[in-house]
Amino acid sequence: MVRSSVFKRLAVVSTMTLVALTAAACGGDDSSTADSGGSGDGGSSGTDVGVILPDATTSPRWEANDKPSLSAAFDAAGVSYDIQNAQGSVETFGTLCDQMIGEGVKVLMIVNIDQESGKACLNKATDAGVQSIDYDRLTPGGGASYYVSFDNVGVGGLMGTGLISALDEAGKTKANIVYVDGAATDNNAALFKDGYEAALKDKIDSGDYTLVGEQSGEWDATKAGDVFEQMYTDNGGKVDGAVVANDTMAGGVIARLKAAGSAGEVPVTGQDASVEGLQNILLGFQAGTVYKNTDLEADAASKLAIALIDGDTDGAAALATGSVTDPDTGDEVPSALATPVWVTVDNMQQVFDDGYQTVADVCAGEVAKACKAAGIS
Repeated sequence: MVRSSVFKRLAVVSTMTLVALTAAACGGDDSSTADSGGSGDGGSSGTDVGVILPDATTSPRWEANDKPSLSAAFDAAGVSYDIQNAQGSVETFGTLCDQMIGEGVKVLMIVNIDQESGKACLNKATDAGVQSIDYDRLTPGGGASYYVSFDNVGVGGLMGTGLISALDEAGKTKANIVYVDGAATDNNAALFKDGYEAALKDKIDSGDYTLVGEQSGEWDATKAGDVFEQMYTDNGGKVDGAVVANDTMAGGVIARLKAAGSAGEVPVTGQDASVEGLQNILLGFQAGTVYKNTDLEADAASKLAIALIDGDTDGAAALATGSVTDPDTGDEVPSALATPVWVTVDNMQQVFDDGYQTVADVCAGEVAKACKAAGIS
């Protein structure tokens, strides 16, 4: 996505081998960006990139990982930016969108809260001649110029195969399983489900596994715990494994399993390699988590943004080598899709070596002994 001159400018930004790449939202110092909920210093002087993150609750990744990753990548690439967080408010999201477009950002990158507000924002960007990037979540019908994310069907596939491996390790060739899906308003949740359904199809079709319940946890720990408890009770406690679509929800499910005295006996999946998720894996409560290194997303975002700022359509096409079908319009959206990794105790060191999480944060308190046993340092 970048001309030869742009590639020279990006020599300091790390390259990566991907099916494609993903973009992530982050913050930087006061001269380039603003804290979530504030107003950016750069907008009035012609900010290059405006980024809107969705919230700080559905996953800790937005503020803890995506924000610093993008900040570092944009700083390294010499791109001015304004990163804000809508804090889960559709109204705030819309206000931030209007402000950034009004301040003259050259590229607008969003993580939508829902389809309607995301689409409205992208339509305004198009009308104003602003190039747009859907980051992490595709906005159906939004018409973003580009989509940058991980291979989200692949993410779901890792959860499905991860559950199979955990059940095999436990010697359970026959199993009752449940799904705790993500929010129906998030297109990614549907893609994750496509992935784990495909991975588990043969097991279910053969009768080895029986899907005994499926509900949405809405990306919320309490909601996920509630719906899991309902399915667990409905099946008389005969649930052998759970596909849970992220670590936040997995934490809610594990809390209910602890209350039932079954934590560690029922494999639970997750996503985001959060501190809580990694701790639950080390303590034996969670089978694994899908690790999505936001540095890869940030690298992609900065390169793509520069190409769009410079009007380098050939360079953009060279980076966005994949495509994702918009489920509403049927259009193929040029996409950069990074490859996720399934993380268990055996390969968790990678998360620390990459700087995604720190040993000090994860290996605290009761987890310290488990980290030592796992050789994590």
